Amino acid sequence: MSVRKTVGEHLVDLLAARGVEVVFGIPGVHTVELYRGLATSKIRHVTPRHEGSAGFMADGYARVSGKPGVCFLITGPGLTNAITAMGQARADSIPMLVISGVNRRATLGNEVGHLHELPDQAGMMRTVALYTHTLLNGADLPAVLDRAYAAMLSARPGPVHIEVPIDVMSEMVELPAYRPLPLPPRKPGAAEVEAAAASAAAARAPVILAGGGAKSADAELRALAERLDAPVVTTINGRGLMAGHPLEVPASPSLGPVRDLIAASDLVIAVGTQIGPTDYDLNVDGGMPTMAHLIRIDVDALQATRGAAAEAVILADAGKALQALAARIAPRTAGNGAARAAAARKAAFDGLAPKMKGEVGVIRTITETLPGAAIVGDSTQLVYAGNLYAEIDRPGAWFNAATGFGSLGYGPSAAIGAALADPEGRPVVCLVGDGGFQFCLSDIGAAVDEKARVIFLVWNNQGYGEIENYMIENAITPVGVRPSAPDFVAVAGAYGMPAEALEAVEGLKAALQRAAGLAGPSLIEVRLS
Repeated sequence: MSVRKTVGEHLVDLLAARGVEVVFGIPGVHTVELYRGLATSKIRHVTPRHEGSAGFMADGYARVSGKPGVCFLITGPGLTNAITAMGQARADSIPMLVISGVNRRATLGNEVGHLHELPDQAGMMRTVALYTHTLLNGADLPAVLDRAYAAMLSARPGPVHIEVPIDVMSEMVELPAYRPLPLPPRKPGAAEVEAAAASAAAARAPVILAGGGAKSADAELRALAERLDAPVVTTINGRGLMAGHPLEVPASPSLGPVRDLIAASDLVIAVGTQIGPTDYDLNVDGGMPTMAHLIRIDVDALQATRGAAAEAVILADAGKALQALAARIAPRTAGNGAARAAAARKAAFDGLAPKMKGEVGVIRTITETLPGAAIVGDSTQLVYAGNLYAEIDRPGAWFNAATGFGSLGYGPSAAIGAALADPEGRPVVCLVGDGGFQFCLSDIGAAVDEKARVIFLVWNNQGYGEIENYMIENAITPVGVRPSAPDFVAVAGAYGMPAEALEAVEGLKAALQRAAGLAGPSLIEVRLS
């Protein structure tokens, strides 16, 4: 049965039918017609303090909920503010639906000076979004939304964009009852699985590389690893897979001992990983070994052609591919996979510099004090250390922006989105430096408004410490790396948020316990000499 409503109201209804529960945005004159429908819906609206933060919140929400993060943004500056967040989402394969306004249809492309006008907003978005569409006819809305979801979820996930002219947004239209187009997981081809199984059966020293694309397939990954007796190296976004298992190697493939493990293997199965430089060649030394016998499992055919060349590819959902492959492999009764994994773990940790070992120890304090808590990071020293080595206790509980696109100021906003998405209401720990936090310090207010259970752990090294170290190591006189910071405890207090400062990490466990006992957000500042 058709119903007559504004296009903006219909859009909100269609999103609700798609299972959307939260949208992030800042209302403006170019989106108010969306809010007409939002006010009467069951969808929760979260107001950040900047549109870039809206995008990062949507990113964190998507990583924890498994659903696309959704933003409502005004045309022009609202949308351009969020491009950085969309770039991060594209680099890390995070589904994000950005819905923006745009000026009236008759004005598009004319550049006569309308409010928030851009010469070609949709053209700009094509440089970062997997799909963008200008809704010129309200009756097309259901089909356009289906196309956006297909582009966002049917292959490698990422950000998509729909812009609605303000005169279309307010039009009254009748739309039929909406049935979202189903997107079933892609199943693996039998021939490809049989060929991969034959290679796996012949291997004597296999290894598995597991990325963020496998994080929803932990059980299937464990089953295959055990049948193959294969160590599993987890990338940054794959960290937490195989948690606590003797075959787990929670260390970066940029580290020498992990590369040695890969080089000594006669078969590599890479599942849900881009095999990109920010995971596999972090130091840009070109030392990643050639993988002579590589099988790639990826949901996206185009992605499977990028990076390391494979001798075989299985195009499928990670869980279904791993399950099919394990079913065709006989379990190994004896092997040295656990010993190989243990040796790689030990050598990888032992090879870290003493300072970095201490930073890994801080992360261990967090995971031991708050088991199951997600740790969301910005680009800061603790995060760089954890990206090289960190034992995380569940899949999806470690992610940050110090990889891929590398956005500074990502962590606090993404942590808020993550906290709002956690179905168990567990606290989220945000690791952020004093420099990066100043990109989005005002989002403390959003955390307070939403009562988000985020513990902001501020690693205060008086500036951009990692960049300063890099300059010194490369014989460059440090310039611009010591921006002054506010009194973070006082700023938190101004927003009514509990906060405390530590002069040493020894008091961190007790501080985390105090913070975890609170119903809302809090801040712990660690002041480093």
